Amino acid sequence: MKRKMIWRPILVVLSLFSLGLVGSPAQASVAGAWKAYQQNPHSYLRVAAELMGANLNFAAVPFLKEYLITTARPSKAFDLLLERSILAVGIKQYEILSADILGKSNAPSVRYILAKKLVRQKKYDAAIRELNRAMSEEQAAAPFAKMLLASIYSLQRKTDLAVAAYRDCEYISQKHLNKAKNPTLVRQLKINRDYCVIGVPRTLFAAGKFAEAESAYLDLPKESYVWPEILFEEAWNSFYKRDYNRTLGKLVTYKAPVLDFVFNPEVEILNAFAYMELCLWADVNEAVEDYYRTYQSDAKSIENFVKNNRDYRIYYNMAQKSKQGVLQLNPLLDKMLLSIVRDPAYQEMDAAFWRGREEIQRVENITTGLRKVLGMNLTQSLTVQRNMIGAYVRRIILNYLREIKKGLEGMSYIKLEVLSRKRADLLSNEKFVERGRGDVRYLQRTSKQYFWTFNGEFWADELGDYVFALRSECR
Repeated sequence: MKRKMIWRPILVVLSLFSLGLVGSPAQASVAGAWKAYQQNPHSYLRVAAELMGANLNFAAVPFLKEYLITTARPSKAFDLLLERSILAVGIKQYEILSADILGKSNAPSVRYILAKKLVRQKKYDAAIRELNRAMSEEQAAAPFAKMLLASIYSLQRKTDLAVAAYRDCEYISQKHLNKAKNPTLVRQLKINRDYCVIGVPRTLFAAGKFAEAESAYLDLPKESYVWPEILFEEAWNSFYKRDYNRTLGKLVTYKAPVLDFVFNPEVEILNAFAYMELCLWADVNEAVEDYYRTYQSDAKSIENFVKNNRDYRIYYNMAQKSKQGVLQLNPLLDKMLLSIVRDPAYQEMDAAFWRGREEIQRVENITTGLRKVLGMNLTQSLTVQRNMIGAYVRRIILNYLREIKKGLEGMSYIKLEVLSRKRADLLSNEKFVERGRGDVRYLQRTSKQYFWTFNGEFWADELGDYVFALRSECR
């Protein structure tokens, strides 16, 4: 049995720039918000606009939600304000609203949110229609909408459309990147652009075009934030090309200290499969036993912990401690958390939360009666944000546990397969010949690739370029 790489389109979280607070105009906006609130506590739109002018974006969110919920036909002014709010606080604050409520707004970022909801429901054509309403290249949501559109085409196995959409996404992302000033926005656009770059080889791999995929993977520079995760995909691509030595070379890169934050149990499984295809039984058995030692006991402990703890605050706090270098009692859990806090989706949610926390001091300095209302609003918004982060951490841990469980089942199969093949070898009449462990003669390389003896050292400019030189022991 060959394990197939599970292809997952990456849906990048949209959470762009926040507005800057500038002296007296901000104070005037707070005063304007208080005046509007005194005149009519239900003047949600006007109050929200004044608060956002004071850079109190999270405090304004409940007012905007109330306006959207209670108004049958939101105004164009509201759509513009809602777009600004989404850019400032991120989409997660609004994703929790139902599709019916969100559907009232024509803000491009809302169409993007609705499209994401439809994708989760596998309503791909409806999602495409929503994205087409947010696809103007100049819209802030455009790079992310194009990324989602390309992902949908990939899910539908429309290879040519997906490849074209990913390349458009790369172009649009770079176009927005050239104009971006805010560091947070710059980072998000770079990540979105790079996911579009690797969307091309992922789509080609899914279509079985392994040679084209191998070449397309090289388009992503090694300094990219998302580069470490594609090594595993490149390894699978080489596996399907039956280039098992290159598979092993890609996987050995994960042993480099600079990549110690990467958590992917399937790396060890693919490692074992590659050795098995080369009939190197001792290496297969070592890989299997290492997997059991690393995961079996600790994974069971984590599973019991997650079953007994559903409070999202616990997982939020665990992730915060991991960021600070505080270790848990379980080494495997530490590895999981280290990987989670380096994940782009987690970092976007966490950054938005801390931007919201910065508003607390400004609210405390307000002397009008609005202070109490805004304090309650901030508490509501930040509680939602914190719980979403905690829920995300818990969900990823559960996903990791499922991967480990499948891995344990896969390793059990590998052990049985090894016993079966060794038995077949013993029953065959072919005489076993002792062979060397590795030799440059067995190395497949091009004129641009050079042989260098690997002694366990890792060089930054060579990461991902290793290839083993093992001869198959299969008879």
